[in-house]
Amino acid sequence: MNIDNRIKFRHLLCFLEVSRQGSLVRAASVLMVTQPAISKSLKELEDILNASLFDRSKSGVTLTEAGRAFLRYVGPCVQSLREGVRSLREGEHESGLIRIGVLSTVESSLLPDTLRRLHAQHASLAVQAITGPGKHLLSLLRLGDLDLVVGRVSDNPQVEGLTFEHLYSDSMAIIVNASHELLSGSLHALDDYPVILPLPDTTIRRHADSLFVQLGLSLPKRRLETLSVALCRSYVLNSNAVWIAPRDAVRQDLLKGELAELDLGLKEPGGSVGICSNPAMPLSLAAQWCCEALREAAAPYRSGDL
Repeated sequence: MNIDNRIKFRHLLCFLEVSRQGSLVRAASVLMVTQPAISKSLKELEDILNASLFDRSKSGVTLTEAGRAFLRYVGPCVQSLREGVRSLREGEHESGLIRIGVLSTVESSLLPDTLRRLHAQHASLAVQAITGPGKHLLSLLRLGDLDLVVGRVSDNPQVEGLTFEHLYSDSMAIIVNASHELLSGSLHALDDYPVILPLPDTTIRRHADSLFVQLGLSLPKRRLETLSVALCRSYVLNSNAVWIAPRDAVRQDLLKGELAELDLGLKEPGGSVGICSNPAMPLSLAAQWCCEALREAAAPYRSGDL
């Protein structure tokens, strides 16, 4: 079936921006048009598709089931067209641009290893690394605003409909500075120290909470909750705080002896670290290069050599 020629590029841009913003007013501001113009474009598109794409309320708009299905294809389609035009105008087809969503757990080790490989092999490659929670990064991937998302996302509900490639498994650890008194003490004294945990309602937090359950310990009241690896690392190095961390986040510090792992007597499996992509959007050459470099960089992690 041919695409209805009544659907214009402005309809798709309007739909995508309202999806991103969750508000007609904010979408109008970003697109630099009036709110009535946004409403008119949306109504035209819904009439053409014979489907309601958004649920309207006083607090804003949310995608309907039909809207979510349409978004799965529109985001990559528009982004691919933008990239095609930009690559010809700016010569990026001769060099390459890759936009990667990076979860905090792979910032410290896997991604730097991957970037070293990429830039050694491709002299003109530009990399944009966007950090944030998995839910946010996966939504950008659906919209076509990212080419790949790297990290622990396999058990994130938002991964449904996307493609996930497993690289290796990463366990959780209890981390302290190298001179911490708990290294020779009891884990049941954890209540005596500030504890650092991932943010609530994140995949990695569920693994951290599971660790406490397995140890028979209650969740400490004195705690820091964050996804910032840099903040956690600095806090632990300069205090007696205890960090419940994925091994990826502290791998280099453990090798250098700057941080130490408490012996748990058990292993919380943590999760699967891998590459997430959008099957509705063909991988660019630069994205394929990145996937190859990620697989190469992950090999020692998978074999246990690191």
